[in-house]
Parts: sequence; structure tokens; C-alpha cells
Amino acid sequence: MAARKVKPADPAGTPVRRQHKADVKAASSHGTARPRPLTRIQKEKQDIILEAALAVFSVHGFRGATIDQIAEVAGMSKPNLLYYFPKKEEIHRRLIGTLLDTWLAPLRDMDEDGDPFTEIRSYIRRKLEMARDFPRESRLFANEMLRGAEHVIDMIEVDLKTLVDEKAKVLLAWMDQGKLGRADPYHLIFSIWATTQHYADFDVQVRAVLGKGRNGEGRFEDAARYLEHLFMHGLTPRPRPDYKPLTPGK
Repeated sequence: MAARKVKPADPAGTPVRRQHKADVKAASSHGTARPRPLTRIQKEKQDIILEAALAVFSVHGFRGATIDQIAEVAGMSKPNLLYYFPKKEEIHRRLIGTLLDTWLAPLRDMDEDGDPFTEIRSYIRRKLEMARDFPRESRLFANEMLRGAEHVIDMIEVDLKTLVDEKAKVLLAWMDQGKLGRADPYHLIFSIWATTQHYADFDVQVRAVLGKGRNGEGRFEDAARYLEHLFMHGLTPRPRPDYKPLTPGK
């Protein structure tokens, strides 16, 4: 849900906001327990806050972002925002958690009973679609990794690692069956992440280098065809007596 624009200021310089009755009640009861499930309006307010936080965090990073900035973009008072999320860390963690779940969905959907080339090709294309459709989310995640993932390291070491371990076994099984050429499955997954997310994290660079004739939406289809060829060619089984692949972890 898109964040609301900040209301114009009155002559005294104070932002003018129209708050829903639920907001006023929420702000006045800040700090109290909320045993009841969130109402529809409260869920909508959380969505507005998270959308605003995404805009702020993706530009300023975690350290540079403030609750005041998020509240301003969300179009609500700071006390009202703090009712829903008492700390900036809670907003950030919710965003990263949701993003990680979305980001891993294509990998999670890789079907061990499917055709390996079809599954990998689908994974590459879905990752590129996410780079196209969710560039802010991609940059937010990349920035979090660059900062050491201090607020979400448990998600990385448990949720992410568990899924990658599972899919690495699927890839190894396909290789053992002779359906794919031998390769380190972990670095294969890393390579797909790196090549697809590049088109979101370095979008300005990509468009500048491609130039006006090739920097439109078609660049993602061009990238998809190239990456499909790159990975499919590299994973095609073939006799290679001069090459002995590394065993993962050795």
C-alpha cells in the first residue's frame, strides 16, 4: 500500500493532519498492552508505516533513518507511529523478515521432481522479475548485508541457510543423476543471486552503460536470455576429463 503524502503545514509551520478516531485512541493508549487482534484499520496503518519505512530505509539506511522521517512520510504523528512500532528496530526487522520471505519464494518453489533446466530457468527469470519490480526492497536487503545483518543475523543463519541447504541437496541429486553438469551447488545459487540482483542494486549503472537505446524495460528480457544461456550452457552435462570439480566444503 502506498504511503500517504505529508499534509501541508499551517501558517505556524505545524503539519496539519486529519487523524482517524482509531489513530487518536491508539496514540493516547501508547505503551499499554493490546491483547485483541488488530483491526482492519490498525492493519492498514501498519502497512502505511512499513511502506513509508521502506522508502526511508532504502534511501538513508538503518542508521541514517529516523522515526520522525518515517512518521512524516507515513503522514501520521510520531506518537501514533510509536503505538504500532515502539522502536525503529522493530520496523526494520519486520521489513527485512517480510522481504526475506518474499525473496526466497522462488527458491522455495524449485521442485525436485521437475526438470532441472526448467526449474533453474524459472528461478532465474523470477529473480530478475523481482529485481525489476522490487528494486527498493533489493537495495534495502543488500544494505543490510553490507552492514553485517546485525538485526537479522538469526534469519540468515537459520531460515536462509536451512532453505539453501535443502535446495543444494536437490541440485546435487540432479547432478548425481547426470541431469546437470557437476558444480558446487552453493556457489551456483550465489551466482544466480549475484547476477540477477545486480539489475536492481546497480540499476543506475546498468542503464547508464547500456545507453538510451537499450536501457528500457527490455533490458530485463535481454538479461534473462543471456543468463539462461550462461547457466544452461555451464550446467549441461558433458565429459570433461581435464576437470575435477571441488567437493562442497572441502
